[in-house]
Amino acid sequence: MEPTIITIETPSLGDRSYLAHDGDVAFVIDPQRDIDRVLEVAEEAGVRITDVFETHLHNDYVTGGLALARRLGARYHVNAEDEVSFDRQPIRDGDVVDVSPRMRVRAIATPGHTFTHLSYAVETVTDSGATASAVFTGGSLLFGATGRPDLLGQEHTGALVRHQFASIHRLADELPEQAEVLPTHGFGSFCSAGSTGGSTESTIGQEKRSNPALTQQEEQWVADTLAGLDAYPAYYVHMTPANAAGPGEPDLSAPERADKDTLAQRIDAGEWVVDLRTRTAFAAGHVTGTLNFGLDGQFSTYLGWLIPWGARVTLLGESSEQVAEAQREMVRIGLDRIAGAATGGPQDWTDRPLGTLETAVFADLSQVRHHRPVHILDVRLAGEYADSHVEDAQNVPIGELLDRIDEIPQRELWIHCGSGYRASIAASVLAARDHTVVLVDDDFAGAGDAGLPMTSSP
Repeated sequence: MEPTIITIETPSLGDRSYLAHDGDVAFVIDPQRDIDRVLEVAEEAGVRITDVFETHLHNDYVTGGLALARRLGARYHVNAEDEVSFDRQPIRDGDVVDVSPRMRVRAIATPGHTFTHLSYAVETVTDSGATASAVFTGGSLLFGATGRPDLLGQEHTGALVRHQFASIHRLADELPEQAEVLPTHGFGSFCSAGSTGGSTESTIGQEKRSNPALTQQEEQWVADTLAGLDAYPAYYVHMTPANAAGPGEPDLSAPERADKDTLAQRIDAGEWVVDLRTRTAFAAGHVTGTLNFGLDGQFSTYLGWLIPWGARVTLLGESSEQVAEAQREMVRIGLDRIAGAATGGPQDWTDRPLGTLETAVFADLSQVRHHRPVHILDVRLAGEYADSHVEDAQNVPIGELLDRIDEIPQRELWIHCGSGYRASIAASVLAARDHTVVLVDDDFAGAGDAGLPMTSSP
């Protein structure tokens, strides 16, 4: 009987963790830092976790692997070649871990996303031998794509991209076509190189037929992969050191309540006071000087990208549940400095006049350009801008906004992205610095049909 595999989703980071069990004993692959979710899954399944495996020292989140292993007394498997400051069960290419008499895990070296990346094939053991039913591929083989090879620095990218190609082919050659492919990244994660196309499941056989790394010649694939790389979140630089140091369990206790006077003082002092509501609610009325990172998008990704590392954050949410969700999102990437929180609405958070944001769609922008001069600010990634953009729009990718804020003119700014989420973040940041802003809350795919002149970069 093949193991049962339970997926634990973290949509805001575009990642998945996994728990696999045989009805009695379980192991976990790449757990997020908030390990209570894993413990709940194990309890519901009625299984005990004996082993925890890391595919690599992650770049996009703080792991819960060490904390989970310590909590349960489980074996913690981390590549023997990784330099870490904690005791682990060292594991290498070809090592086999007998999790139970019916289930074992085989390590497969798959460098490319990192030099020490491992994939893990789960094998069902019978009297006639062991058969791989699934492979946990971390940041190696993704659905229709691969993990990006540039996160360790440009000096290593050329070597890693070649390793990645070889690793993908090794998996395809060594594993049966019916084996499930179970990656950690690739569901909106910036750790992905290339599009995963929205797929939610795959097998080795399906990847052989559709994944460019398995259908293209190496030189073409390498060239396409390198050409498609774009910026990734600034907080990534802090993740590998945190994971090598051995992070403990996060503190998810409720933050201290911040009253109106406290909020005013923090805003006046230039601290980060973050409004968690949707961009529609924020635009309708907000505390002047607050920043809008809605929980309805990739909240932790973009907060982690923009915030000065180590800065204190005060959270404003409609409910204590909303604040708790944001707090959970933040600790996953090591943002532990939560100074306080307030719940309710803007009228509960300030006695000062509320700020508002004017909102519009691309058709409005098309019309207004004929009547008065406006400045169009496109906060999408450079690659998105190069593919297609509104003529004469200034591109300042959202992750570069604070560093390039002096380049943005003091004019009427019409700010857009691909759908409105990133534009709302940028609009709130610029409005807090006394810019006149209009939030274009619309789908960029319709900009040309709305009458705007479009162009692309060579």
